[in-house]
Amino acid sequence: MTSAPSECQETLPEGPWEHVGMADDTTAVVWDEALLGYDMGDHPMNPVRVELTMALARDLGVLDRPGVRLITPQPATETQLTRVHRADYLDAVRQAPIDPFFLGWGLNTPDNPVFDGMHDSSARICGASIAAVEAVWHGSARRAVNVAGGLHHAMPARAAGFCVYNDPAVAIAWLLDHGAQRVAYLDVDVHHGDGVQAIFYDDPRVLTVSLHETPLALFPGTGFCDETGGPGAEGTAVNVPLPPGTGDAGWLKAYHAVVPSVVRAFAPEIIVSQCGADAHRLDPLADLTLSVDCQRAAYLAMRELADELCDGRWVALGGGGYALVEVVPRAWSHLLAVATGEPLDPATRTPGSWRKLAAGRRPGVPVPETMGDGPPSGEIPQWSPGLASDPVDRAVLATRLAVFPLHGLDPYDPRD
Repeated sequence: MTSAPSECQETLPEGPWEHVGMADDTTAVVWDEALLGYDMGDHPMNPVRVELTMALARDLGVLDRPGVRLITPQPATETQLTRVHRADYLDAVRQAPIDPFFLGWGLNTPDNPVFDGMHDSSARICGASIAAVEAVWHGSARRAVNVAGGLHHAMPARAAGFCVYNDPAVAIAWLLDHGAQRVAYLDVDVHHGDGVQAIFYDDPRVLTVSLHETPLALFPGTGFCDETGGPGAEGTAVNVPLPPGTGDAGWLKAYHAVVPSVVRAFAPEIIVSQCGADAHRLDPLADLTLSVDCQRAAYLAMRELADELCDGRWVALGGGGYALVEVVPRAWSHLLAVATGEPLDPATRTPGSWRKLAAGRRPGVPVPETMGDGPPSGEIPQWSPGLASDPVDRAVLATRLAVFPLHGLDPYDPRD
């Protein structure tokens, strides 16, 4: 299967990066204001969060760094979309906005209201994520970012959780069709990455790892530790369900106790991350209590893992995040900075030009004056199987017991 080259991107040969050489210092940032057309109206998933992210990153100089390459995406084609979604579902997405009584397919609900241009806007986000993986896989960039992407709940024939089409899955399918044999997908959204997991549950070429609030307390009600992959793909789904109230230290402890070990054992050729910002303590739709500084630390950890295992090949997508002014723009500007080079100091002041823009977009909402909330307190504690009184440690042990043996790892050994 072939795909049309992304706009502003040269046509490159099929196959993995070795065929064309790696652009050592290049990061592709996929962006077009048309991506703001994914607009559900008076709804938590408001595109102002993406607009303010790109404005903040630009005002901080992140997008002007050497080696940053801006790519304008084209919408994903019918062929690319139907690698993941059913053709009749695509027809429903096109039909729903012109039929006020449309029901079915998860559309026209409070979570997934219909809006004009829904198919085109959703296809463009998928095309942006394809452009990101294409740039990295073909070697014209080492890393790539699409902050408008990360719509990880959509199923092959159903909208869910504010997501119409599943752009991470469409992008991963593109990689598989272009020669990738081992793709690691890391999801740090507060909600379980259920759509991506379901789509690749039986595919041993895709490792899905999700850290999220426990499904006992939060949508979508999946992501238990015993969801480990289908027949022939055992161990390729990894879930770390965390208790409500988990903060920086517990979250980082859980990440480092599970993620590096299973990803190293899987030995991916490329890492795709969904970087939802809704695990932050100010997010109105969930109950974890992370800081922006912790989210920055997570992005650094993912970049380091890609550097260690994949020669730096890392594609980062956005995702959830509903503190539209207070959190998301800062978190994803840190993501863009980590992907493009030097991390931003959390003590950096937000530019006055950006604060003025943010105040105008959301009058009455407090506008952050610095890029951080204060560093995670103390050193990251090391996970131990003996700390049964700690709910995070129990959650980690349950995950390790479920999946580590499937990768030849010792669930009780903190060194694994």
